[in-house]
Amino acid sequence: MHNRCPPQRQVDGLNRHHWWRDAVIYQVYVRSFLDSTGDGVGDLAGVRAGLPYLKKLGVDGIWLSPFYPSPQHDHGYDVADYCDVDPLFGDLAEFDLLVGAARRLGVKVLLDIVPNHCSSEHPWFREALAAAPGSEARARFHFADGRGPDGDEPPNNWHAMFGGPAWSRVTEADGRPGQWYLHMFTPEQPDWNWRDPEVAAEFDRVLRFWLDRGVDGFRIDVAAGLYKHPELPDSDDPEADARTRDSVNPLAWNQPEVHDVWRRWRSICEEYTERDGCERLLVGEVSVPTAREHARYVRPDELHQAFFFDLLSAPWDPEAFQKVISEAMQDIAGTGSTVTWVLNNHDQVRTVTRYGEPATEGSGLGAARARAAALLMLALPGAAYIYQGEELGLPEVVDLPDDVLTDPIFHRTGSRARIRDGCRVPLPWSGQASPFGFTPGVESAKPWLPQPEYFAEYATDRALADTRSFWHLYRDGLQLRGTLPQLGEGTLRWLDAPPGVLAFSRGDDLVCAVNFGTAPTPAPVSGTPLLASGPCPAGVLPGSTAAWWISS
Repeated sequence: MHNRCPPQRQVDGLNRHHWWRDAVIYQVYVRSFLDSTGDGVGDLAGVRAGLPYLKKLGVDGIWLSPFYPSPQHDHGYDVADYCDVDPLFGDLAEFDLLVGAARRLGVKVLLDIVPNHCSSEHPWFREALAAAPGSEARARFHFADGRGPDGDEPPNNWHAMFGGPAWSRVTEADGRPGQWYLHMFTPEQPDWNWRDPEVAAEFDRVLRFWLDRGVDGFRIDVAAGLYKHPELPDSDDPEADARTRDSVNPLAWNQPEVHDVWRRWRSICEEYTERDGCERLLVGEVSVPTAREHARYVRPDELHQAFFFDLLSAPWDPEAFQKVISEAMQDIAGTGSTVTWVLNNHDQVRTVTRYGEPATEGSGLGAARARAAALLMLALPGAAYIYQGEELGLPEVVDLPDDVLTDPIFHRTGSRARIRDGCRVPLPWSGQASPFGFTPGVESAKPWLPQPEYFAEYATDRALADTRSFWHLYRDGLQLRGTLPQLGEGTLRWLDAPPGVLAFSRGDDLVCAVNFGTAPTPAPVSGTPLLASGPCPAGVLPGSTAAWWISS
């Protein structure tokens, strides 16, 4: 059986056995990765079948989106049972096969855990609905009496991130309107009350259940959530979360008590680490105002890492990129952790489109910038997360018809402005027509979201055959990260560069430069680049291009 832990790596004169510090993790959105049954929905057996592809790409691990039993109101982020597999995706036996296959290939497996809220079909919430106000069952959630003479107004003015009020009223056992419960996303996702000790104890059990099955760690959804202000007061800007689709209500997010949870979870992970010497990872989805606040989540006794979203949200501008990178290196890396870089995920418009790419073309400005950004990210100190399809250069699918949209944001607001379906369309693997090998051997299958005809140009079989493709750029970058001691964990030094160019060195002799403009400029290093995001003759750095050099 494959050793859980990779060999120690020499970094800055020290032996590091902390595999996660400079790992590259591939985010698998399970329902859109590969479908083994022909029902149009990806599954765990499909992920297992795709592991050799991911191993060939060169990633260190995978992060699986929620596959737990769920009514799928928010595609699994409404969990009805945290310790099982939804039949839609397989069963626990298939999960065990997946973990075993990944272990043999040396690929780590991280699970997505959702501790801020559950499904309205979770047994504890059903018990709470049947129980009386003030009961222990209701204490596990945020139940409160309404305001107004008949209690027909919500307990406070907060709005949910996905639109509408953050409170729903229940009908009591006697048939009369009763209390209200809090849900910061949708009514089908009631928020846990982490001030109740039973909630903390239950999640201890959940962590141990999956750790005992061999997982290497957890990606934590809404890691700045969990606790709410104990008095649940009105907000000065109640619609801020819905307006920004971010965790900005200071009364609902980033409460000081949440850090006690991460210390508790870290101690559980350390217990398992001590058993075999390989660290179990906690990486948080942390959305907070500043890098300094972000750093509080990755102190030595809390989360190992937290996604740094400022790079993802930065405009295509060298000053903006340099600012967010510098702040991260100063505030986050200063805690002893490493920065966790990300450019794409299942909630955001893909970089090819975000950076200006027409939705139905595979070349042009957006694609060139996305390639350059990828090479920049892979050169930065710390860890990196790649979202499935990123390595294919997939654009956002922006023209899905209303009648196929599944995102609860669209159904609650009626707006297409922030919907997430466009980055979740099932991957194309082969062929000239949908399902493009997404359902191997079942060409008549209908994927859960329709794939556009132009996906044929992005299929993995074509990508692997074309050495100029996004896939080969990512594969070559990952190979160099694994062989060059200058890359991965370590330090960064900014270099002088022409206007519009961002340049830095890693170690004593590796230089990365990105030309954010469209006109070519002199390269900061003479000679042919070691790796470039596009054609890059010696001595020149073309526009919208990144390159790595070994300086003499």
